Amino acid sequence: MIKILTMKIKRFVNSLTTQAARSLAAICFASNMAVVQASPAIQSTAKPGHKPAQTNCVPLGSWIIPGAGQAAYADVIDRAAGHSVVLLGETHVNADHHRWQLQVLAAMHAVRPDMVIGFEMFPRRVQSVLDQWVAGELDEKAFLAASEWDRVWNTDPELYLPLFHFARMNRIPMVALNIEPRLRHLVSEKGFHGVPVEQREGLTRPAEPSQAYLDFLMPIYKQHDRKDKKAGEIGFDDPDFRRFYAGQQLWDRAMAQILHQVLATAENGKKPLVVGVMGSGHVVHGYGVPHQLHDLGVKDIATLLPWDTNKSCKQLVAGVADAVFGVLPHISDPLAEPRYQRLGIRFEMARGGALVLQVEKGSIAEASGLQDADVILEMAGVTLQTTDDVINIVKRHAPGTWLPLKVKRNDREMEIIARFPAVKP
Repeated sequence: MIKILTMKIKRFVNSLTTQAARSLAAICFASNMAVVQASPAIQSTAKPGHKPAQTNCVPLGSWIIPGAGQAAYADVIDRAAGHSVVLLGETHVNADHHRWQLQVLAAMHAVRPDMVIGFEMFPRRVQSVLDQWVAGELDEKAFLAASEWDRVWNTDPELYLPLFHFARMNRIPMVALNIEPRLRHLVSEKGFHGVPVEQREGLTRPAEPSQAYLDFLMPIYKQHDRKDKKAGEIGFDDPDFRRFYAGQQLWDRAMAQILHQVLATAENGKKPLVVGVMGSGHVVHGYGVPHQLHDLGVKDIATLLPWDTNKSCKQLVAGVADAVFGVLPHISDPLAEPRYQRLGIRFEMARGGALVLQVEKGSIAEASGLQDADVILEMAGVTLQTTDDVINIVKRHAPGTWLPLKVKRNDREMEIIARFPAVKP
């Protein structure tokens, strides 16, 4: 019965023609599913004697105060809207996370229409494009092209467009929070003071990380390929680890500075409600952006996170966020052809090709053996001259086929094969 109801609602959502209507229907879909899934008729299928990791500690459609318990929706929104800054986390590819963000933005806007929304997805150099979008001067295609979405963020824009439309429909200023990937790469490579002042995009030195933050980042760092390190060699004083967290901190600092700037430059002393939309890793436990905001003198912060219903309850501890909301986990459809082919790199055109600034964990690029600082000279025999060359070749590449890459690593050229997974029958 649940599956039938879910399919009917999904078909209804997909049948709608406007983006705004789909967004509103998606919110209703999430709310309806909360009622269905809360039914006591749903029983655990765990085998006797087996103790799986406890999940569903945040029921779908419910707000939980970590360490305290369930909270009323209106109370969470009222408390959050009373702060100077509200940070909304996300997993970038989870559509339910973005539906939740839209719902929270709409609820807070009803309480505080004096809102400004900052987005991690845009580098600050495209701020004028965001202003044009909110003013209604660009359509979707022109906006995505002018903001260089494919190059900078390279994630399905349909996940984010409802948020952008909400801002435009309500004339809410949108603010670009991010910096160029190249700057993060330079700081990770040379340290903050190793980068000339004129190349720092106005950033000030990040506040020193807490030991708790370093403890949090270490397992993430160890997940990367460290073939040159023997067991036990990786420690907090490891130069590579220090460069790794320096890059993370710079990212946090950059976003915190822009949020602080919006508050500091408010006209007539009337400060708006400043909302930051960003990856949850920048929000959890107050380690990232909140820590940098505190260093800048902004302490009136609320942190809200979406919480996948299959997430381990061990992670739901006091302080992880001010409140969390139960959402559906992201599940890839094995029968669907990928709508947005992704190699999984952050890059810029330099050194005669596409200079890899970052290889994403779990990506096709990582599986192929691409590394940070590699220069991709050719793709499928085509010499790369512009950003669009890279984007267009990857986007039109067929699932289940191989993409040969001519790569320069240090002073040596080599061929690497990127294998794009096939659509399962």
